[in-house]
Amino acid sequence: MPETTQTFKNHTRLVPPFHFFVLPVLLINLVNTIRHAYLAPSISTGWVVVVAAALLMMALLVRNMALTVQDRVIRLEMRHRLMDVLPSDLKSRVNELTHRQLIALRFASDEEMPAIVREVLAGNLATQKAIKGRVKNWQGDYLRC
Repeated sequence: MPETTQTFKNHTRLVPPFHFFVLPVLLINLVNTIRHAYLAPSISTGWVVVVAAALLMMALLVRNMALTVQDRVIRLEMRHRLMDVLPSDLKSRVNELTHRQLIALRFASDEEMPAIVREVLAGNLATQKAIKGRVKNWQGDYLRC
């Protein structure tokens, strides 16, 4: 477990090797290859621009795909967890929750989950930020990408 306790204020995550190395290097590479193509236009320098753009796009797509898989796992985990912690009147309504709501609910403790789910289903908590802000007993998610 990380040294700091996860809270609403610090729960977003940057992956330093990706956000501070891979993306900047690929972006600088694209800009540099565009500069080279501008200074010495040819089929070869044009192709290098295409390859540089493809590399940057690939990095962004790979990150997006990983986050999409993570969100799918969280939704599955949350549906399973909700079936364990919700009272029977709410269990039948779990499928009414959107994937964004399920993802935001993961930070709530089992004790406060039924009340928060009631508020979400009543339309009182419309955004992920509102749902996360309502959580009093924050359960950190330390295994995410």
